[in-house]
Amino acid sequence: MNKKICGWVKESDTLYVNYHNNEWGKPIHDDNELFELFCLETQRSGLSWLTVLKKREGYRGVFENFDLKNVASYTKDDVERIFESNLVIKSRPKIEAIINNAKLFLEIQKEFGSIDNYFWSKVNHKTIVNDVVDYKLACTKSEISDSLTKELKKRGFKFIGSVILYSFMQACGMVNDHENHCFCK
Repeated sequence: MNKKICGWVKESDTLYVNYHNNEWGKPIHDDNELFELFCLETQRSGLSWLTVLKKREGYRGVFENFDLKNVASYTKDDVERIFESNLVIKSRPKIEAIINNAKLFLEIQKEFGSIDNYFWSKVNHKTIVNDVVDYKLACTKSEISDSLTKELKKRGFKFIGSVILYSFMQACGMVNDHENHCFCK
């Protein structure tokens, strides 16, 4: 018996199916995993998630598995090294944004105790489960993602917006937007 999955998943792409079935929407509470996902979401600005997902291993390699403290210490030489690696999306501003955001996440850790606590406090530490009949009709942003965007922009975060942050919230399990028929719901 085939399990029904969300309609947005390109079923011909096993990477995409595996991501949907095993990762998307599952609650993440590890700071480095949240940092990685946040960084990858910012990289998709103007691109499909599948494009970024296919480069995830490259990002993990050049950003030392998204070790927050190491990434926060990167210099212009590191930006050049990463840009020239051809393992990531070739955009200096997006690479620089990851480093900038890492420094700001260190401040958030000091202020809130963890990145996990910072983000999950926005949803009272519980996943919001939405009624999604058809992914084409689902929200792409919310009051929470709007508010989070304003807050993070004020802190100096780069390559973010309400749609990107809502997508992050879906991916890390803060919001469950699996379609109602999906076995992951």
